[in-house]
Amino acid sequence: MTSIINTPKTIFEKEFKKVMRGYDQREVDEFLDDVIKDYESYASLLTELREENEQLKIRLEKVSAQLQPGRSGSSFEQQRNADSQRTLRDSPVTNFDILKRISRLEKEVFGKQITE
Repeated sequence: MTSIINTPKTIFEKEFKKVMRGYDQREVDEFLDDVIKDYESYASLLTELREENEQLKIRLEKVSAQLQPGRSGSSFEQQRNADSQRTLRDSPVTNFDILKRISRLEKEVFGKQITE
C-alpha cells in the first residue's frame, strides 16, 4: 500500500513563491482549506474502516473456529440434531403429512409440469 505524502498539517503549512502574475493567494488558500478538510475526512474514515476490519477479522476467526471441518460434534451440528429430535418427539408426523410435504415440494420444483 502506498503511503500518504501530505497530511492536513503539511498542506496547511505549505508556502508558495510569489510571482508577478501568480495565482490569487486568497483563492489558493480557500482551495487548500477544502483539501485539508477532505484529508481529515479521509483519515477519519480510514481509521474507522481499519477498526471495523479488525473487528470483522476477529468475528471471522471465532466463527471459523466453531465451524472447523473435521471437528466432530460442532455446535451447529449438535443444535441441528437436537432440533430435529425435538421436532420428531413433540409433533407426531403421519404418512399423510409427509405426502403433503412431498406434493408441495414437487409443485415448487416442477411447477406447471405436474398439473399438465
